[in-house]
Order: sequence, then structure tokens, then C-alpha cells
Amino acid sequence: MDIKEKIKYFYEYVSTNNLIDEYPKYVSENCTIRFGENVFPVGLAGMIQHQLDVRKTYPEMKIKVIRQYSDGDYVISEIVAEAIHLGEWLGMKPSGKKLVFTGVNIDKIEDGKIVEHGGAVNTFEALFEAKLIQPTS
Repeated sequence: MDIKEKIKYFYEYVSTNNLIDEYPKYVSENCTIRFGENVFPVGLAGMIQHQLDVRKTYPEMKIKVIRQYSDGDYVISEIVAEAIHLGEWLGMKPSGKKLVFTGVNIDKIEDGKIVEHGGAVNTFEALFEAKLIQPTS
């Protein structure tokens, strides 16, 4: 597998099926998270914890990679994630509604593993469309 195929497999199969035991094959022990120009060390344990936390709210989330681009060690993946809102999150009680999120993941790969992860998910739009949040008058 080339790096794009490996990242696609990671999101669509490993993450979608919540295969935590497989994470060490895809995520480096030294993984960092990038928010703009800020970089935070989270390691493999932090990436696993993120997955576990997401699954508390969306136990059966499915991720589909719809497009990918690569440049050197970087893979950019445009994704669509579908999930039923079954857990409390940011004070929002479970709604049982199906939510569709779009997003972009930007992953740096070294030695076949993610060493840096960043990107953005259009959470606001999904919550607004499902009427879980509404503008104030």
C-alpha cells in the first residue's frame, strides 16, 4: 500500500470499526496534533483516547474518504463521517439523530505511521442542520 491507501484504510476500516488494537500499526508513539501553527504532543495514547472519546458520543461512526491528495510525507483526506448522536457531548443530550460531518484530515507520515495529525471537521453545520443548535434572536 502507498501512503494514501494506508491512510484511507486507517480511516475507513480501522477507525470506522473502532479497532483500537490496530492503532500502533498506523499511529506513531510520538504523534502530535496540529492546530494552526500550534503543535501538541499526544502520542499514540492520546490518539487512542480521542477515538474512545468520540465513540462515547457516536458509537457506530462510519468514515468514508472521498478524495485524497499527497505531497511528500503529507496526505490530505477529504472525509464524510456519518453517525447517530447517542452520547452526551458539550452539554447536548443524546438526540438519536443521524448526523453527517464533512472534514479534511492532514496527516504527516514517517516510516509508514502518522506522526502529525490536523485538519477540520464541519461540526457546526451538522449540528445546525439537525437542529441540535440554533441561532439566538
